[in-house]
Amino acid sequence: MKKSYAIGVDYGTESGRALLVDISNGAEIATHVTKYPHGVIDERLPVSGRRLEADWALQHPDDYLEVLRQSVPAVVRESGVDPADVIGIGIDFTACTMLPLDSAGQPLCFDPQHRDNPHSWVKLWKHHAAQEEANRINEAAEQRGEAFLARYGGKISSEWMLAKVWQILNEAPELYDQTDQFLEAADWVVSQMTGQIAKNSCTAGYKAIWHKEQGYPSSDFLGSLDPRLADLTSTKLRGAIHPLGTKAGGLTEEMAMSLGLRAGTAVAVANVDAHAAVPAVGVVEPGKLVMAMGTSICHLLLDETEKQVEGMCGVVEDGIIPGYYGYEAGQSAVGDIFAWYVEQGVPAYVEQAAAGIGVHEWLEQQASAYQPGETGLLALDWWNGNRSVLVNADLTGLLIGCTLQTKPEEIYRALLEATAFGTRKIIDAFNDNGVKVNELYACGGLPQRNRLLMQIYADVTGREIKIADSTQTPALGAAMFGAVAAGAAAGGYDNIVDAAEQMARVREETFQPNSAHTAVYDKLYAEYCTLHDYFGRGANPIMKRLKQISEEAAQPSIS
Repeated sequence: MKKSYAIGVDYGTESGRALLVDISNGAEIATHVTKYPHGVIDERLPVSGRRLEADWALQHPDDYLEVLRQSVPAVVRESGVDPADVIGIGIDFTACTMLPLDSAGQPLCFDPQHRDNPHSWVKLWKHHAAQEEANRINEAAEQRGEAFLARYGGKISSEWMLAKVWQILNEAPELYDQTDQFLEAADWVVSQMTGQIAKNSCTAGYKAIWHKEQGYPSSDFLGSLDPRLADLTSTKLRGAIHPLGTKAGGLTEEMAMSLGLRAGTAVAVANVDAHAAVPAVGVVEPGKLVMAMGTSICHLLLDETEKQVEGMCGVVEDGIIPGYYGYEAGQSAVGDIFAWYVEQGVPAYVEQAAAGIGVHEWLEQQASAYQPGETGLLALDWWNGNRSVLVNADLTGLLIGCTLQTKPEEIYRALLEATAFGTRKIIDAFNDNGVKVNELYACGGLPQRNRLLMQIYADVTGREIKIADSTQTPALGAAMFGAVAAGAAAGGYDNIVDAAEQMARVREETFQPNSAHTAVYDKLYAEYCTLHDYFGRGANPIMKRLKQISEEAAQPSIS
């Protein structure tokens, strides 16, 4: 029997990867990673070298196309698969990662007239410089009693589309006027593959405040924010929204030649990285929370009804799996915190002791020797703000309990524990509001690299954790949606549930909670909650004041 294949392309924060998959069983045949040539642009712009202010995070849009040019041909070559047997391709992306386009559908930063303006570039998901706009959106929506606010846990994030668009309007109105459309980078890449824009319902629902029945926020509300925004959704956010699994189009001749595939190969509408991972671990029903764990964590959950949950990033009908309401929450830094500590915080002797195995591995080994509570340390996991449940990018990290005897591995363990407490806070918010969490699934880079981390998560949450078998779960999910876009008649599937039944996999080994450890962590979690509310709910906004003092002391670079 002739085999059929699909390719999933997963766009992360630092790199993109392509995965070629056997559609019949989800077997991963070949994978290839391309690092973004420009990485994360958070200090100076390319070419001009213009300095950026704090909380900016940009990217170069051509880096995304470079992933296609390099990684897709690489997996085809490595696999030896006939390109004619590749029937579908799907992509997933960090979100909200957005950019302004001209009337030809090209990024404004490609134009030499605009490339020295930071607002012409891609705003990465972790661009937090639009916090002031987010605050004003939330205040206005609450005062007006806007119904959409409850669907997003009571707050709109600075990471999302509207706040970022409004920041552009406020700080670069001339560039706003030059913009024909604001588009998710995911949708832009699909448009470059197919020659037409097909916006996806996942990013629109979770990141652009779009509702399947009610559409975007009203022009009346947008105009109340700023009269210049009144026609935003009918002009610069215009375009039909398509459900996940929809065929966006076929590869153009030019793109097919560049990728080494057949022209007309089915391309699925784009997806969000974490959301694509849900069916890839076989979760297609309520009660099972999926943690997509990497530089950050995205928490995804299904339910049969729409409920209000504090601090959730959104609830979208059909947003993850058709027929269910998909809930999203998240932590805006997890792996990034561990990487920060390894790169900036460990003494030289640790690097010497870790020679040959790596600093992360050495710290994990040393930290594993401690019992819960033994370090005497506690941390708040806000190194990159708080996404859920407080939704405040102005919050910063906290470590308490250090003495002159505190060791690097103790701090490392405290940081691991802090992120686990952050996840438990999110689980509690769901359970307290009637969205039940019975099982935990984990995917992404962290679960398969750090056993201590996963055991801590099991102990802190008191729940068994199942681990994805794939190390490239979002890419696998993207490939599954590519197979759905192709359809059963072409050798794929007609829906994502059928695809998941054949292609999804989890490991046999699971992480079981240790009840004695959980009892200790219950005490530490209570202390975490006290600090969480004291610094996060307004009793002492010192973190915001410190950021303001820092910003005032720095030389301004954007007028």
